[in-house]
Amino acid sequence: MELADGAWLTIIGWGESGTAGLTAASRRELDAAEVVFGARRHLRLLPELAAEIREWPVPFSEGIPWLLAERGRRVVMLVSNDPFWFGAGTSITRYLEWHEWQALPAPSTFSLAAARLGWPLERCCCLGLHARPLTRLRPHLQPGQKLLVLLRDGAAVAELSALITRLGFGDSTLTVLEALGGAQERVRELSAQVLLPADIAHPVAVAIEVAGDGPALPRASGLPDHFFEHDGQITKQAVRALTLCALAPKPGERLWDIGTGSGSVAIEWLLAHPDNRATGFEQNGERAARARRNAEQLGVDWLEVKEGAALELLGDAEPPDAVFIGGGLSQALLDALWQRLPAGTRVVANAVTLESEALLAHWQRVAGGELLRIELASAAPLGAKRGWKASYPIVQWRGVR
Repeated sequence: MELADGAWLTIIGWGESGTAGLTAASRRELDAAEVVFGARRHLRLLPELAAEIREWPVPFSEGIPWLLAERGRRVVMLVSNDPFWFGAGTSITRYLEWHEWQALPAPSTFSLAAARLGWPLERCCCLGLHARPLTRLRPHLQPGQKLLVLLRDGAAVAELSALITRLGFGDSTLTVLEALGGAQERVRELSAQVLLPADIAHPVAVAIEVAGDGPALPRASGLPDHFFEHDGQITKQAVRALTLCALAPKPGERLWDIGTGSGSVAIEWLLAHPDNRATGFEQNGERAARARRNAEQLGVDWLEVKEGAALELLGDAEPPDAVFIGGGLSQALLDALWQRLPAGTRVVANAVTLESEALLAHWQRVAGGELLRIELASAAPLGAKRGWKASYPIVQWRGVR
């Protein structure tokens, strides 16, 4: 049979209802297939077909060569529901030209869950955590929020419940939704603080109505310092807010955080948008490990921290859109950055010593940009009364390569 327009692969969204939930177009492609790939739980719902049936292996990546070896035949790949919403679609199509494949999606698990609960899907936060750390939920734990979360299995539901309770949101209501759309569908409403049933089965999603008095993460730049584990080596809240304002994170951008310390600036950069990336450079091994822990606990575990001197590591790092120098400032570092950075890269450096302040003053004459002096004081006891206790002034240089 001749393949239309060169599209030899059809990716079909497959739900728990099997062929009963397919559109006419999906059913035609399935009936015409010469080879059908799918996970074991998908294949168990298949009717009698003339096609060769191939079970997709675990881990997922091992099946890609098998699929590509069938190029030129009429192939169907069964994937869960909507292939391009936390699905396998992009894991497959990255190996193909656009004209080689077509996709016929089914309603996503998020759509099915919202339909069961009567929730406005456009106002829900949808997270696919079946293969991701559960701590990625952390930024979204805001009282009153509705979350829809895909999980790997029943055990993960218990882990999720324990995490929510530990973070102070144990009053949240969990709705456990199993096998949505199929004959084994089951929906149960539970409290995060009660012992969960032991018979929760995959595939499973959890709807969360967040409640409790736990510390929600503010959405503005400048998280309170207590959210970060640190040894004093941290860009303090007020200065961090001004620093992030100067760095101006935009979706999809990468930051280099040189002298990352606790990782606070890089972490807030990542919190600004889920597509943002950051690489920290830290010489102290304990601080590097602490920065990684902070990133994981605050839901941005994809922070990359390189241990060692920044000057020796810059060449191996992916080019950034912005650079923050919070430690290790030197003329050699500035010169190296100016040689390596792409034109248009935003650079912010903070200095607290007289020597580093003088270096930034000289650098501004060479490279231009803006030089600011930031002086902060907080009210503190002064005998029986109160007075202003000044912090060390910060000199901040902002420029563009």
